[in-house]
Amino acid sequence: MAPATTSEEGTRIMVKLDDLLHDKRMTLTELAERVGLTLANLSILKTGKAKAIRFSTLAAICRELECQPGDLLSYQAD
Repeated sequence: MAPATTSEEGTRIMVKLDDLLHDKRMTLTELAERVGLTLANLSILKTGKAKAIRFSTLAAICRELECQPGDLLSYQAD
């Protein structure tokens, strides 16, 4: 599945949560339970509709998926 994107003023932040979950064979529900977030909030991030992410949330996701922030998010100019 292609990474989700969020776009503003000609730039895109790519969210690769779906790929990381697939690689770790983990469901979004399982990740939500592990990091203490609602499924709805993680779904917003996964689909690229999030406007922001807290560093504490980013750290918790990276901890559970054993990844770096750059594995989860990338920047792409239009």
